[in-house]
Amino acid sequence: MTELTRANGASPDGAALDAAILAADHRLVFHSWSAQAHLPQMVIAGGQGARLWNNAGQTWIDFSSQLVNANIGYQHPRVVEAIKRQAETLATIAPAVANQARADAAQAILRHTPPGLTKIFFTNAGADAVENAIRLARLHTGRDKIISFYRSYHGNTGAAISATGDWRRIGNEHAVGHRHVFGPYLYRSEYWATSPSEESERALRFLERTVQAEGPASIAAILIETVPGTAGILVPPPGYLEGVRRIADRHGLVLILDEVMAGFGRTGAWFARDHWDVTPDLMTFAKGVNSGYVPAGGVAISEQIAAGFEDRVFPGGLTYSGHPLAMAAIVAAIGAMEDEGVVENAARIGAEVLGPGLAEIAAANRLGGEARGLGVFWALELVQDKTSRQPLDDQAMDQIKRLCLERGLMPSIVANRVHVVPPCVITADEARAGLAVLKSVLDQVAAG
Repeated sequence: MTELTRANGASPDGAALDAAILAADHRLVFHSWSAQAHLPQMVIAGGQGARLWNNAGQTWIDFSSQLVNANIGYQHPRVVEAIKRQAETLATIAPAVANQARADAAQAILRHTPPGLTKIFFTNAGADAVENAIRLARLHTGRDKIISFYRSYHGNTGAAISATGDWRRIGNEHAVGHRHVFGPYLYRSEYWATSPSEESERALRFLERTVQAEGPASIAAILIETVPGTAGILVPPPGYLEGVRRIADRHGLVLILDEVMAGFGRTGAWFARDHWDVTPDLMTFAKGVNSGYVPAGGVAISEQIAAGFEDRVFPGGLTYSGHPLAMAAIVAAIGAMEDEGVVENAARIGAEVLGPGLAEIAAANRLGGEARGLGVFWALELVQDKTSRQPLDDQAMDQIKRLCLERGLMPSIVANRVHVVPPCVITADEARAGLAVLKSVLDQVAAG
């Protein structure tokens, strides 16, 4: 007998089933980024579109997209059916051989990448996409150093976590050759800036001086999230990404754009770089490429870098690179997004509902700091008071999360921020309903 069966052999249902699943999970599963004695008390049994539910019948509007990856929403029939069909045809195949699903997936992705990126290296997720982008840059240039940003997250593998800037890097820095700088963040400027143009100019100047001080001849690449996500959904000011591109060109450095979180509709464009028309040499992706229905990621590679491996062996690979089930999911997800106007919906929801609604909350609530974002990629920064901008404390943020869940909203809470990152398929009515819950919760917390 286990937690999931009763003494009489029957299975529990409803709330009892949720309790049994929690007990089994907490006893058997070692969870990531968690103290194992303090795990979330939540079970998800199913979902559809932008909604989730448990076995007890509780439902939530999803403002998290799980780990900001369920761009196409839950149980999209076209993606589910494509996975079923591929499983019946060929469930797995090694990456060394050609396969139609893999070629079709690469073609679908390249329909939306900028000109000049001509090949796709498939990985299992975002972290190993970044890992292999770094490897490609180092092999291409013959140099070692990677310059990335303190406000960033690039994944939990060796080079990717060392390139990361946030707290998860500490204690995991076992890869060499990584340097970090502060990027633009006007609300909490490191550069004493008072306008977006000043912030952009000064952040670029610091990046340029870092490149000079480290020695351009020792630097392989600049690695940057096009819109830093976990770090706070930090939309770059006008001219910044263009300036980073110019610095990379001036010193002969590879520019890697990390689009793992920001890509495939999240910002209301196929890739966040589309907002600034900056073309990288390498571009990583994962998450929204098939919304995590089957794990997949990859690197879009420029023609120049790919050409360097025509007769030179690329020393990298993964057993499940280009797995046919993941590839079928990519083809179906991108096709559905194209046919159903999913990216356009994300842009419209951001411009007409989330942006104005969050700005109104930030202005009206005494805890409101700054609302910022694009598409369905937003952050509401919460503060002790608007003058000092001291971040709201963990206890209050925990209360906000608990109250949101109790009222039918699944939030994404990161530090002192509520990240509003629903699936790209969310409707205007669902987005408004979620904002209404968030407003009611913040009004209660602000009232004390």
